[in-house]
Parts: sequence; C-alpha cells; structure tokens
Amino acid sequence: MEEVAKHNKQDDCWLVIGNDKTGGPKVYDVTKYLDDHPGGAEVLLDVAGQDADEFFEDIGHSKDARDELANHLVGVLKLDEAEIQRRAEAAKAAAEKGAGGMNLVVVLVAILAIVAAYYKTQM
Repeated sequence: MEEVAKHNKQDDCWLVIGNDKTGGPKVYDVTKYLDDHPGGAEVLLDVAGQDADEFFEDIGHSKDARDELANHLVGVLKLDEAEIQRRAEAAKAAAEKGAGGMNLVVVLVAILAIVAAYYKTQM
C-alpha cells in the first residue's frame, strides 16, 4: 500500500479495488479516466492512493463499469501479513456490524406484531 499511496494526485491517480470475494485487491491507474468518470473526477480523487473497494462496491457499479475498470489494471496488490490481518479484522467488524442491524429489524418486527395483535383484540 505504500507504493499505491504515492499515486494520489490528479496527474497520477491509483486506486485499490477488490477483496476476497472478487479475486483479491488489485491496483488500478485511473489517471486517464478521471475526466470520463460519470460521477466526476473528484469522487476518484477523494480515494486516490487508497483502498477504494468499499466505496466502489457500495455504489453498485454495473458490469460496464467493471469492464472499464479492468482496462486500467496495473496489477495485483501484494499484501504483507500485517495488512492481511488488518483486512480480516475489518471484514469481521463489518460482518458483526451488519448482524447487529438485522437484530434491530427482528426486534422492530416483533414489536409491530405485538402492537397489531393488541390492537386487533381491542376492536
């Protein structure tokens, strides 16, 4: 990531995109694509020189966008043991956070069911 971090300017813009589910992190040089990006160059520059996978996946890019990204591939990011561990912990934390949200939904549905049942008995 140290090398990628050096490429964080408009005239030299690299991103890391990818995770274990998508074949691992890869480095992309999107410098020549900045002006063509539908969301504007600023969106890419905000994550230049960084791991942009979460941002890329959260947007829900199309197959065409993924095909365009492949045109800018520099190579596969080689991870040291510390980075692998950091990514594993981040993935675990994200999974736990997501599970907590599901518990809230279950509780809310249960409360609504109880309220509906009570309302029905009062009619």
